[in-house]
Amino acid sequence: MEEIVANASTLRIAAFVILFAAIAAWEAVVPRRTRRFSRVVRWPQNLALPAINNLLLVLVVPGAEVAIAIAAQMRGWGLLPALGLPAWAQAVAAIVLLDLAIYGQHVLLHAAPVLWRIHRVHHADTDFDVTTGVRFHPLEYAISTAYKCAVVAALGASPLAVIAFEILLNASSMFEHADARLPAPFDRRLRWILVTPDMHRVHHSSMVRETNSNYGFSIAWWDRLFGTYRAQPAAGHEAMEIGLEIFRGEDEVRLERLLAQPFRSA
Repeated sequence: MEEIVANASTLRIAAFVILFAAIAAWEAVVPRRTRRFSRVVRWPQNLALPAINNLLLVLVVPGAEVAIAIAAQMRGWGLLPALGLPAWAQAVAAIVLLDLAIYGQHVLLHAAPVLWRIHRVHHADTDFDVTTGVRFHPLEYAISTAYKCAVVAALGASPLAVIAFEILLNASSMFEHADARLPAPFDRRLRWILVTPDMHRVHHSSMVRETNSNYGFSIAWWDRLFGTYRAQPAAGHEAMEIGLEIFRGEDEVRLERLLAQPFRSA
């Protein structure tokens, strides 16, 4: 089991590095918006958070989701094995249902005040780019990991499906936060299947009614299905204000301010 967990972690890191570099290059070639702060100011702080999160995960519960999936498989836990579906159908169903679970978690992070205080670290970024997609407070990372472990156990998702989902989730988070331009006709078609940067950028608007929309991470169906879809921001993508009004100063970019933000008064 330890070897599988280690290989899964290595694969996730490799996928993260390759995709991050590709999306950062895409942003540089066809940027969507004018930046409020430079990369030099924001990127070291934003990237420090996933570094801390992954270090804590490695020290406390390395490969937690995959380890739970292995345990579930060995003990016959979960809904999907009980249905007797072929292995490939179980894997597809697990990925789709895990994505739905993440949509539900995201809605809850906005709805519950105590969870919003933690999640707002992600939303307080006044620019929107690939690093926003990995800017999550360690408390949110821990809550999300525990939640995903519970869902994996309940579904009886296979280790392979969990590994594929984790890579897809990381890739989607970076892609949908890209400060990059897609041709409008392609964006309109793609967002029927996957969440695009223009679709998710609406969710980072400083207007509450726009923030409380477009919760999806990978699959774009959930927002349309549950009535939380908003096609475009009222002010347009170039003019819309990103972030939260209460955390707009340059000092709010600093790492120590980000770590302390859930415990600070608005």
